Amino acid sequence: MNANSIFAQIVAAVGAVAVAVRHSGDGPRPPVFGAKPSIPEPKAQGSIPTLKMPTAKGWEGDHKPQAAAGLKVNAFAKGLDHPRQVYVLPNADVLVAESMGESGKPSSLFDHAMSVTMQRARASGDSPNRIILLRDADGDGVAEIRHTYIANVRQPYGMALIGSTLYVGASDALYAYPYDPAVTSITAPGKKLMDLVPGGHWTRNLIASKDGTKLYVAVGSLSNIGDAGIAAEENRACIHEYDIATGTSRIYGAGLRNPVGMAWEPTTNTLFTVVNERDGLGDETPPDYLTSVRDGGFYGWPYSYWGVVDDRVTQNPSRSAATQDHPDYALGGHTASLGLTWVPENTLPGFPAGMAIGQHGSWNRSKLSGYKLTFVAFENGKPTGLPRDILTGFLSADEKYSYGRPVGVTVAADGALLMADDVGDVIWRVTGA
Repeated sequence: MNANSIFAQIVAAVGAVAVAVRHSGDGPRPPVFGAKPSIPEPKAQGSIPTLKMPTAKGWEGDHKPQAAAGLKVNAFAKGLDHPRQVYVLPNADVLVAESMGESGKPSSLFDHAMSVTMQRARASGDSPNRIILLRDADGDGVAEIRHTYIANVRQPYGMALIGSTLYVGASDALYAYPYDPAVTSITAPGKKLMDLVPGGHWTRNLIASKDGTKLYVAVGSLSNIGDAGIAAEENRACIHEYDIATGTSRIYGAGLRNPVGMAWEPTTNTLFTVVNERDGLGDETPPDYLTSVRDGGFYGWPYSYWGVVDDRVTQNPSRSAATQDHPDYALGGHTASLGLTWVPENTLPGFPAGMAIGQHGSWNRSKLSGYKLTFVAFENGKPTGLPRDILTGFLSADEKYSYGRPVGVTVAADGALLMADDVGDVIWRVTGA
């Protein structure tokens, strides 16, 4: 056992004791869901927040997630290397971005503790830095053909095809590649269209406008609450709108700490995103959320959340809590909701129209949250009701191990739901039972 493994075990043990002491008098902490959440009062955790992360274990043998009643799940593809995002091409091929957080050089003991914890959970390490093409040629629900489609791109995540151009969101840039459905590998270098700032929250998701003239690029913050100063957060914690014809970009929605998944609500043609909120204020404070994004909207980060001032942050009068756009729907605290896709009615038997959400799972609360593929129904263009589980069973009962962690989700050409699992190294496929 190496020194990092020993240190990781020590960190886990110390973290368990700290969690028990810090939260001993809390009582039940029900999840905060819905359009009008009752958010608990903040409980500042100082410079050492709650740290609780299961050890990555993966799936063994025939073990797999548990599907909701009326549904079934199978492995569309196994043996991948940290799959994060999935994208379906017009010919039904499936692209998978394989990437992970880069291990930096810790500058403090706490940074080192975070680093070994994330490595133990397979949340950081040596990023594969490639996109894989999967093909189910015989239509049996399992991809039997696999090719490296694009290699050597820094932490690829978002993918969007417009005409004969495939756009890829890397952590440091937006790239364009020539697309030809007859080939299974792109060897031409990507054309850089837009510089992006790497580091921090590194996923750069993409979605195209309905008319194919614009791309929306999600860029998360560098830090938790502007810890390195607001100047370091320039062009971050926002969604950019990139105009393909002119090559120019602007900030479309701001104050979004870490927006990742994006999807269009089709009845109103409104852009929605899921956002990971700030840390260090308690198990359910504040909740992550699903929200529509208004052109020019501001959603609070880092100054406020849900209209509540974060008094750890020096305030900006022009960005006050009163000017914050109210998120549409609370998803529970620290669920790390990353994946998002629109699901038409009856795509899954018994499910209405709504959004499927891949929840990667928490590392910073006393009772783990997320670690599931969930669903939120929509009515009249807005989320409604309580979430419904699609896939669960990603955690051991004692919360010590994760068999998998949900990330990107999309609807396949045949109507099945596909979800990337970056700990299990699997693309799961969900259909009616």
